[in-house]
Amino acid sequence: MNKEQRPEPLDFFIWTVEDVGLWLEEINLGGYRQIFKENGVNGEYLEGMSMFTTEQILRFIRRCHMKWGDFITLCKELRRIKVACLKGEQKVRRPWWAPSCLSMVFLKVAKRNRQSRVVSLKLEP
Repeated sequence: MNKEQRPEPLDFFIWTVEDVGLWLEEINLGGYRQIFKENGVNGEYLEGMSMFTTEQILRFIRRCHMKWGDFITLCKELRRIKVACLKGEQKVRRPWWAPSCLSMVFLKVAKRNRQSRVVSLKLEP
């Protein structure tokens, strides 16, 4: 992704480490940008965090030297993105790795599969 272009929320599943860093700046957690980079935290890792056990969460917080409040902010922002994906509020884009000749096919499939991309989210009534 271009350094000047902020990452698209819908694409957070395929964010690079650099994209995660830009997003951290955007949500006022930029102080963790370097430590996340050193630990290789990318979009796939962020998505997997929703399935972490308590022990894994504590290990992540220690490894990244995070404050509890900052970890909660991180989780709330991830949830906000996932909810927007489920509701179809995010613009669907062709990812950088998909050939342009498949743009229309990708967009149709992505719109159809939006809900399957965020299976770990539990919506509250």
